Amino acid sequence: MTKKDETKYGMIDVQYKSVLGDVASIVEAARRNALRTVNAAMTASYWLIGRRIVEFDQAGSTRADYGAKLLERLSADLTDRYERGFSVDNLENMRLFYLACPPEKISETLSRKSRIPETFQTPSEKSETPSAEFGFERLATAFPLPWSAYARLLSVKNENARQFYETEALRDGWSVRQLDRQINSQFYERIALSKDKAAMLKKGQKALPEDIVTPEEEIKDPYVLEFLGLKDEYSETDLEEALIRHLETFLLELGGDFCFIGRQKRLRIGDEWYRVDLVFFHRKLRCLVIIDLKIGRFTHGDAGQMHLYLNYAREHWVHDGENPPVGLILCARKDEAVARYALEGLPNKVTAAEYRTALADDKTLAAEFRRTQEILQKREAFLLPPQQEIRAKKTTRRKRGTKSTGGKRK
Repeated sequence: MTKKDETKYGMIDVQYKSVLGDVASIVEAARRNALRTVNAAMTASYWLIGRRIVEFDQAGSTRADYGAKLLERLSADLTDRYERGFSVDNLENMRLFYLACPPEKISETLSRKSRIPETFQTPSEKSETPSAEFGFERLATAFPLPWSAYARLLSVKNENARQFYETEALRDGWSVRQLDRQINSQFYERIALSKDKAAMLKKGQKALPEDIVTPEEEIKDPYVLEFLGLKDEYSETDLEEALIRHLETFLLELGGDFCFIGRQKRLRIGDEWYRVDLVFFHRKLRCLVIIDLKIGRFTHGDAGQMHLYLNYAREHWVHDGENPPVGLILCARKDEAVARYALEGLPNKVTAAEYRTALADDKTLAAEFRRTQEILQKREAFLLPPQQEIRAKKTTRRKRGTKSTGGKRK
């Protein structure tokens, strides 16, 4: 290749990289725009749901007792219809969101945007459909932040601080992670105490690397998945997914006592989302078995998190007549495997002993876990997802064909 050709192809390569960069930017912008649209629609609908709940609460003392059970009944019926997204906690957040953003506040926002006064009826002046009263699309424009940001803001009890965080998030384009970090670090209180408030505000505008949220991560946001009715069943690694699948099969093969309930079961405690790897029901013990897999060494933090899961399960998942749930933590490393049952929260030592006798032996589980891990490592299943594995086989076949034909394909 001549020097002229090298220059020519070098320029083409630079131009291609420019095109690639532009196309990637277009795709990311489109994804973010789609997410903004979804979030705006979600937030508007949740505001309207919250308003309807408040209207019911304010309907009069004759329905006070019934109103106290409204969220529970509404949650059960909506969950039957839509499966997820309408827990009692979520509905309570929607109610609080409406109270935090009353009609007059939304009216001011919409008026500033359109310069056309927006009229809101009082709860007693109910229209046939709440969305028709507002104009759903116009109402959606009143909520520029994603719903997860508003849900996080609801945890800020100080109204002035909440308004401050909302204003700063809008002005500086904070991601939900950045907003969460600023609230956790008491940024508002530190600003109030600072002698140089301007410098503090300028410093607060800077995002840290961990604040960045990619479009892919935003799409996987539990709120978005729930609102769109999508299932969130992805796993962090192929190794983890393969181990969970094998563990599920192994426990079911131990006998008829283990009944499969669910995999990658999500739960929310406060503002944090968690995911439990496996949930079984043990027929003999009449209790849930919560299983959590950790790729790494067992730590005290793993035990603490498991007890968090057990406390949540005891309150929200256990039915009348069932025994307290038990947790199983499986920690895997290349050179070791550890299985530990969390039995400390059971009523007495006799119950704990009974559980340990009936459950699968932890040493047996650890041995099976190690054996499975070795098989998977030999197959390189945790490095090559199925599609890549297929492509790798095709590449191998092509290489073999090339070698047998003296450098040419057949």
